[in-house]
Amino acid sequence: MKFSTKRKLAQLFFALFANANVAAFWQKALYRGGLKGFCFPGLNCYSCPLALFACPLGSLQQALASFRALKWQAVSALTYVIGIIMLYSLFLGRVVCGWVCPFGFFQELLFRLPTPKKVLPPFFKYFKYFLLFLLVLFLPTILIGPTGYGKVWFCRLVCPAGTLEAGLFNMALRPELHPLVKGLFYWKVAFLLLIVIFCIFYFRFFCVVLCPLGLIYGLFNRLGLFKLNWRAEDCLNCGVCRKVCPLGLKIPEEINGCECIRCLNCLKACPTHVIEINLSLEPAKKFDSKRAFVKSEVCAKMEEQQTNSGQ
Repeated sequence: MKFSTKRKLAQLFFALFANANVAAFWQKALYRGGLKGFCFPGLNCYSCPLALFACPLGSLQQALASFRALKWQAVSALTYVIGIIMLYSLFLGRVVCGWVCPFGFFQELLFRLPTPKKVLPPFFKYFKYFLLFLLVLFLPTILIGPTGYGKVWFCRLVCPAGTLEAGLFNMALRPELHPLVKGLFYWKVAFLLLIVIFCIFYFRFFCVVLCPLGLIYGLFNRLGLFKLNWRAEDCLNCGVCRKVCPLGLKIPEEINGCECIRCLNCLKACPTHVIEINLSLEPAKKFDSKRAFVKSEVCAKMEEQQTNSGQ
């Protein structure tokens, strides 16, 4: 079995595992059992009728939005949510993005459609920093309504996973909700369609540009348990690792960078196996550009000598 097939099967398994409440098709209600108190690692909406778990990003916003109203009663919820996100970040990082997240899997399926493929300008990746601080952390805490509660602004205005899994699915299961639809729902559907279109042409457009959860995990790529090592002394500087990276990252410079989703394409494609998994909580070493440059120069001279001798 090909490595890419194994990763797709893992993504499919976790997507089905997170959304295994098949009773929703006849009960037409959300699952509210004990598992809903746990956060699934990936982006998977709490309000999806099939969902068995909570979403860490939605739970974080909800805890912040209720902090002023519940005061110290909300401390335990906020502590739990931050703790579980830190746990996932330290032990998995963006392995969650590449192997577990259902919406990431959905985006990759869209990208497989036969259309011309494009590459995003690098500056687009910084937009998710803005969304994390404004919609996830700042507004739910600061903008408080008459009841004393804030709102989950990222879920409310942006999250396409919530629109797909909760909004559209609930509308399909429960026609009595149709009269309640207002302008905000139409905005979310239009935004979802826009994301779908972009994901067809750009690999994981939502992950690269808009996902705050992936950003949080990515910030721990150099610090967490799961890291990648690159052995400069054995590298042939062939460039295969860069060619197989679906995100177009500069490898090995960005091998433990924030944008790496840990698909491991570079590890499997490397002809000399100089990229290895390193399971250690020791921070990853910074990329030594001088060392890499010297190595590439040596390889180039060796190849030139072999070519001349062959002639």
